[in-house]
Amino acid sequence: MFGRGERHLSAEDLHAEAIRAKVPVSLATVYNTLRRFTDCGLLREVLVGPGKVYFDTNGDAHHHFFFETTGELMDIPADHVTLSKLPPTPPGAEVSRVDVVIRLAAAKRS
Repeated sequence: MFGRGERHLSAEDLHAEAIRAKVPVSLATVYNTLRRFTDCGLLREVLVGPGKVYFDTNGDAHHHFFFETTGELMDIPADHVTLSKLPPTPPGAEVSRVDVVIRLAAAKRS
């Protein structure tokens, strides 16, 4: 997963890669492993819709374009997005990170 540079993969994508590589692994094991990697900070989870999650190997602060027609994600450097105001947090809570996903209707350009 980490050997090909920065990637955005669903559990299904990674499971399919494993099967093509003749690695016998269940989809549940892939999900469990991705969740553990996320919990340890090795991956970032990017939620793009109900039940559609990608796992991002880029651990640096950044945001995403999401191409709705292709389902692809593209990184946006953190300094290319400016937030002028966040709402007050509930009592006892603090912001740990802000994730911006900008949805695009056009196909990803080459």
